[in-house]
Amino acid sequence: MLRLAGEIDMLTAAQLSTVVNEVLADPPPRIVLDLAGVTFCDSQGLGTLVVLSRKASHAQCLLVLTNVGDFLLRVLDITGLRSALMIRNESPTT
Repeated sequence: MLRLAGEIDMLTAAQLSTVVNEVLADPPPRIVLDLAGVTFCDSQGLGTLVVLSRKASHAQCLLVLTNVGDFLLRVLDITGLRSALMIRNESPTT
């Protein structure tokens, strides 16, 4: 599980991509991104989450977002991106 904190934006999206791409070099069955500490996510951050989800899928890995805040859920609904991402707000079983 990767715990994210702060902002996912044009200044931090590349760091997130680098970390997830490193994990995908030897892909586990799933990668869980815990977003409980995320305070902001701009369009670049949203795009990065979608791209990483697709990369994980191509690597036969599931990218799961957990503890997604209400503000981000609203943004995902407004943009129509919620259906493009696996969101699980209860605690993962593993």
